[in-house]
Amino acid sequence: MAHLHHPNSLLLLVLFLVSSFHVAFSATDEESLLQFKRSLTNNGALDSWVPGSSVCKWTGIVCSIGIITGLHLNNLGLSGTIDVASIEGIRALRTISFENNSFSGPIPEFSRLGPLKALYLSQNQFSGTIPDDFFSHMSSLKKVLMAHNSFSGNMPSSLAGLDNLMELNLQGNQFSGQIPPIKKDKLTAIDLSNNQLEGPIPESLSKFSAASFQGNPGLCGLPLTVVCSDLAKPQVGPVPTSSMPAADGADGGEGEGGGSKVVIWVLVGLVVAGVLFSLFSSRKKDSDFSVLGKEVVHEVVDIPAAASTHSRTMSSKKGSVAKKGSQRGKDMGDLVIVNDEKGPFGLSDLMKAAAEVLGNGGLGSAYKAVMSNGLSVVVKRIREMNQLGREGFDAEMRRLGSLRHENISTPLAYHYRKEEKLLVSEFVSKGSLLYVLHGDRGITHAELNWSTRWRIIRGIAKGLGFLHEEFSSYDLPHGNLKSSNVLLNDNYEPLLSDYAFHPLINSPQAVQAMFAYKAPEFQNSQEISPKCDVYCLGIVILEILTGKFPSQYLSNGKGGIDIVQWVQTAITEDREQEVLDPEIASATESRDQIVALLRVGAACTESDPDRRMSLREAIQRIEEAG
Repeated sequence: MAHLHHPNSLLLLVLFLVSSFHVAFSATDEESLLQFKRSLTNNGALDSWVPGSSVCKWTGIVCSIGIITGLHLNNLGLSGTIDVASIEGIRALRTISFENNSFSGPIPEFSRLGPLKALYLSQNQFSGTIPDDFFSHMSSLKKVLMAHNSFSGNMPSSLAGLDNLMELNLQGNQFSGQIPPIKKDKLTAIDLSNNQLEGPIPESLSKFSAASFQGNPGLCGLPLTVVCSDLAKPQVGPVPTSSMPAADGADGGEGEGGGSKVVIWVLVGLVVAGVLFSLFSSRKKDSDFSVLGKEVVHEVVDIPAAASTHSRTMSSKKGSVAKKGSQRGKDMGDLVIVNDEKGPFGLSDLMKAAAEVLGNGGLGSAYKAVMSNGLSVVVKRIREMNQLGREGFDAEMRRLGSLRHENISTPLAYHYRKEEKLLVSEFVSKGSLLYVLHGDRGITHAELNWSTRWRIIRGIAKGLGFLHEEFSSYDLPHGNLKSSNVLLNDNYEPLLSDYAFHPLINSPQAVQAMFAYKAPEFQNSQEISPKCDVYCLGIVILEILTGKFPSQYLSNGKGGIDIVQWVQTAITEDREQEVLDPEIASATESRDQIVALLRVGAACTESDPDRRMSLREAIQRIEEAG
């Protein structure tokens, strides 16, 4: 047990101990959110925000192990005054995402949220100038996305003081004046296009593409071809020389803000009562803002994957499991490797790994862990997976581990406990399709041209076809196909995940958590079949081609857009062009293929499964559209 002094190991141990218990929310956080809701108009999409219910299940609330870390209210038609003061007391809040709503007026006082790491405000109607010192006390910020609003005046010089800034998108506003000398140390993406900026581009930004600065006739210098007539260095307003320490929060130890802590009381069942755990230490760790397969965009916090307090060293033999000691009766063995392509590893390796929370989905929580050998994996903790006993579960996992297809994410290992299961798979670079489509619109989204989207749709269909051949006897060969379960690699090749779980998951949980149960035939007559997967494929196709978030993904159907009804109406009225994402609608040379594929998506979502397009025909028609 000597290794448990490691900070991640302590967190892993705590997480493992509390895995069967719920952390209660404070009444203060609940009231803060309800007060925030009252400040909004057109807030019907937040009807799930009911006093006394589980806050983690409220629309747009992102949690990690019972702690509120994000407020993600994209595509909900919200307007009104954003009452930042009401949520200032939510100490672990790290991400604000209000994209594609109807907010207007000056920028709200988000500068009061010192520990914030990501601020997404794109595609609203905010206007006016941003105070020059707005970002001075927000030293932990990594992502600032405020594209397609009506901000004006100079870019705040305090942007130059954000040491941890990784992505900045101010595209499509009315900013004028010169660009402040933004630091390039960690900056990986910037888009200042289509503003009214002028003067030389700072040398620190010359490595980015010319597209990042186009639409600003007054700009000059690299990477543009316009030569500056005045070679003097740009004169900008005062630049902060130091950053204020971040306010107290539950930052999991990234520590850029200077050692913030949140002390949380955790009730550990019969093991410990009323024990104070310092879950989030002040370790100085620089972790990427990477996201994978989430229901919404999630903030990364240093929380471990999961672990057993009695892990053993993994045997190198494929599919084998290390010998268990006296804890066998408590189901606390090691990992079982079902796919050894990435080499052997065990729970002890995960306990020592740097770990990040990726979010909570319908089936459970997901974590990213980077092990000492450099392998990055995703660990999913899934409860309610007891349809089969240990031997049956092992047989299914080994079957999944033996799958090989270019569009399938194959699991690497699992850990079995009666209360929950841990499933380990390789981390995929770009994260989920949902994140790429809706999380960073304006940065990664610009890369999604027609050719890329067709390849993604084609790969999804091919992967689904493979699963329908491999699991032809299953009612739901995939069962949970949606954009959050489509992972994208560096080349935008899709990999399907969370498939073939239907025989494993307890029936009540399956109905609640698996997207195939949203198919009309189950909603109308409680029938399921492989045609439910075709319905899910249709939803994803329409989502990719329109760029809209489907309301079908939400448990109450409120928020997003009823993408099936919307597209089918447009097809009936012969105005398909109006529903296409503007990013691809301009591809006039491919318009016929795009519209043809839109019709495939609509045919896959036909409410009558007997009239719904077959998967075989859908794959053929998708191939023809390329």
